[in-house]
Amino acid sequence: MALFPIQGIYQDDFVVLLVPIDTEDPMTVVAEKIAHHAAGIRVPPHEGELRVRYEGELLPPDATVVDAGVPPMGVLEVVAT
Repeated sequence: MALFPIQGIYQDDFVVLLVPIDTEDPMTVVAEKIAHHAAGIRVPPHEGELRVRYEGELLPPDATVVDAGVPPMGVLEVVAT
């Protein structure tokens, strides 16, 4: 368990956020942490399951940043499916 900085953007938002996550957080938690700073603030919350996309690929909901090979400060996109 270690603090890990990523850049995150929520679907339809224009602000890229610096979000601290834990290396053990599954992508479901990462999506919630990113959405917390945008959904209902700058953009409306989206219906459906929130998923994380990295380099154009949807990541498995139970994957961690270590599993996905995301480097510190990597950019993760949160999209509703």
